[in-house]
Amino acid sequence: MHFIPEKLDNYVVTHTQDEPELLKQLNRETYQKILQPRMLSGHYQGRLLSMLSKLINPKTILEIGTYTGYSALCLAEGIQSNGELHTIDIDEELYDFQRKYFDKSGYGSQIHQHLGNALDIIPKLEMTFDLVFIDADKENYANYFNCVIDKLNSGGVILSDNVLWSGKVIEPLQKDDTSTKALIEYNMLLKNDERIETILLPIRDGLTICRKK
Repeated sequence: MHFIPEKLDNYVVTHTQDEPELLKQLNRETYQKILQPRMLSGHYQGRLLSMLSKLINPKTILEIGTYTGYSALCLAEGIQSNGELHTIDIDEELYDFQRKYFDKSGYGSQIHQHLGNALDIIPKLEMTFDLVFIDADKENYANYFNCVIDKLNSGGVILSDNVLWSGKVIEPLQKDDTSTKALIEYNMLLKNDERIETILLPIRDGLTICRKK
């Protein structure tokens, strides 16, 4: 989705760091073989995730929603040498696809895959996190936030993807549109929670950055 004219958007992408070769391969194979390839973070947002992770330099990262592993690899670019990235997805058919690319990268031994419901898995992770990326089913965004906020270190960051939902968050709400309703409520939750500082960026489909006080 473009929130600025397409020509200007193309200029922005052209003047952003090139997509690393491994991620180009992952991008290409996702579009060739996997359903709903639009779920992929992609070149521009991937470089943003990489930059934010490098600025934060986290020791521990939690990702909710792995898909084919593109965003995990971008986030891993900023991780400390002794750090860990834990990524959770419910789709077991993507597990081996993810692992193939994780092992091709320089971060394979640092990336830990978890298969199942994130709300069941997160409480069992006996650690705290410096960076969390939420990019899974929209109806559970608020539940994921409530599940991770106490596991987020002071000064830690939560990134939430798709928070503008193709602009539907400002359109009349359809009665059966549970995803948009959940995102509207989630965006208000982040705005009003006094434990965090929040900024919503109109980048691609919307990305919120929250910093824990």
